[in-house]
Amino acid sequence: MVQVNSNYLKLKAGYLFPEIARRINAFCKLHPEANLIRLGIGDVTEPLPDACCKAMQHAIQEMATQDGFHGYGPEQGYLWLREAIAQNDFQSRSCNISAEEIFVSDGSKCDSSNILDILGPGNRIAVTDPVYPVYVDSNVMTGHTGDASSLGHYAGLTYIPLNAENGFQAELPSKPVDLIYLCFPNNPTGAIANKDQLAKWVDYARRNQSLILFDAAYEAFIQDPSLPHSIFEIEGARECSIEFRSFSKKAGFTGTRCAYTVIPKSLKGKTENGEIIDLWSLWNRRQSTKFNGVSYIVQRGAEAVFSLEGQSQTKKLVRFYMDNAALIRNKLSNAGYKVYGGQHAPYVWVEAPNGYDSWKFFDFLLNEANVVGTPGSGFGVAGEGFFRLSAFNSRENVEQAMKRIISI
Repeated sequence: MVQVNSNYLKLKAGYLFPEIARRINAFCKLHPEANLIRLGIGDVTEPLPDACCKAMQHAIQEMATQDGFHGYGPEQGYLWLREAIAQNDFQSRSCNISAEEIFVSDGSKCDSSNILDILGPGNRIAVTDPVYPVYVDSNVMTGHTGDASSLGHYAGLTYIPLNAENGFQAELPSKPVDLIYLCFPNNPTGAIANKDQLAKWVDYARRNQSLILFDAAYEAFIQDPSLPHSIFEIEGARECSIEFRSFSKKAGFTGTRCAYTVIPKSLKGKTENGEIIDLWSLWNRRQSTKFNGVSYIVQRGAEAVFSLEGQSQTKKLVRFYMDNAALIRNKLSNAGYKVYGGQHAPYVWVEAPNGYDSWKFFDFLLNEANVVGTPGSGFGVAGEGFFRLSAFNSRENVEQAMKRIISI
């Protein structure tokens, strides 16, 4: 009989969002007439920017011709898209990132998991708590952790608490670690990091020869121009950081799939024998072997994000969701809820009232207000007693959801 990967058996009962779906389905069977408003999973709801649609339509027409047809593209992504990314997302912010250091993919969620393919099993790993579950679960699946404790913490991971007392800012570990997961703007808490705070992490990583995996999927939602959008705005980050970016939220590409990872050519790691290896070459080899690239049509759509029309339309899209976030934050705050985030991220982190734990508050809102959110405990032990609400929905639904919550 075939042997299975027993590391999967160490995973907790179920991935957070499938468990939410299970509870919703059970509720809908009992209450088919209920009009649910979903502010849980961070999926966008507004149409794709017109500039992106037109670019993809033109690409489809090209594909229908002999001269314009495209088959397999370069695994790293078409150069014209990588050049647009390098210029607009990095060089325009004085980041020394070239097109050659950018790898286009079908999602930063995939990349943040797949990056473990090129990293060894002996690394000491630090994650925040609460945390985007993929960072933890992918390490469990790969065999980089021990079993989970009764609290839900996995042996072999260093957990860095994010809470109201520390302003949801990750504090430096008290002992050296090799691999550090950071996400700013933060999912789920909505917290942000300034340049001084990121500089402390870069200094720590360089001092301890650590690698920072920096998830910047929500950078487009930053409202303060003085705040960094990239870890590479910090001096020295090229020697210690990999960054994940996505078109999913800022341009509505959750259904079309396009993202990218930045790996500087100056970034190094070492083998078990101490040999120094550049990580760019390992990731390039991994992608060339396991990935056939994002479709030509989708990459043309992503390229259009950087056109004048695309930039205007994506900014309008981001503004729409941030207005939703402000509405959620203000309505709940005025109603007496303790709320965090929602200022530089499309998520509002709400303290559950009346002594509710996270899942009880989930069930309470589901049954009494017919509103779906995300239990904070699903993001980690320190998320217990909190609840994440997403700004990704129509204005009408967000307004109605707030009325329902406030009225119960």
